[in-house]
Amino acid sequence: MESAPYTVVNNEANQQLEVWLDGAVATLTYRFYKKDIAFMHTTVPAELEGKGVATALAKEAFRLATSLKKLVMVYCPFVAGFVERHPEYRSQLDPQYYGKR
Repeated sequence: MESAPYTVVNNEANQQLEVWLDGAVATLTYRFYKKDIAFMHTTVPAELEGKGVATALAKEAFRLATSLKKLVMVYCPFVAGFVERHPEYRSQLDPQYYGKR
């Protein structure tokens, strides 16, 4: 399923990406760790599930990492699954933590 075109906002103060839709907010939190950006947790309210919101957040998170010239560490189970389904993002993972893929 192709993700719908959602507006993803980078809330830098809270270190999270956000999608606001119908009064609800979905988030992907990140932290800066050593020289990398770490994707910590994705939260999607029940009323937004199944609409491609988490995928839109993950894609934007990897775009953010690219724009900041940061390699990625993944702690979020959703993002880990996303990378498995979208191997084109594996090159952005920090090989120091993930080895050769």
